[in-house]
Amino acid sequence: MTTDAGGVTSQPVIDTMTDRIRLDGIRVHGRHGVLAHEREVAQEFRVDLTLELDTRTAAATDDLAHTVDYGVLAADVATIVNGEPVALIETLAERIARRCLADSRVRATEVTVHKPHAPVTVPLDDVSVTIRRSRA
Repeated sequence: MTTDAGGVTSQPVIDTMTDRIRLDGIRVHGRHGVLAHEREVAQEFRVDLTLELDTRTAAATDDLAHTVDYGVLAADVATIVNGEPVALIETLAERIARRCLADSRVRATEVTVHKPHAPVTVPLDDVSVTIRRSRA
């Protein structure tokens, strides 16, 4: 607590602001799915990411070293999606979230994995799973 010249006491300001970096529509072909043919023929997946972090130092210094290099992150996400097949897009989303949180500046992440050509028996535009993960 602080007291100003007029004797007014105030509580310290707690900064709860979180900035966000978004990457929308990362498009990669992968072989993920429960069915055998989904693992044989690659199909398109789309990934949307939101990273929560403090970007003030990066903004003040105008230096990429103080923020997330989203070009590198997008390439890493593409490697994950194009990599080892998994049955569930939930698993894929979890792997991507872990990669995002590997950067200590990232406080939390939201990952959406879209599987627009999922083999379902009714017409639909998209199937997606969204997860949110944060540091403990």
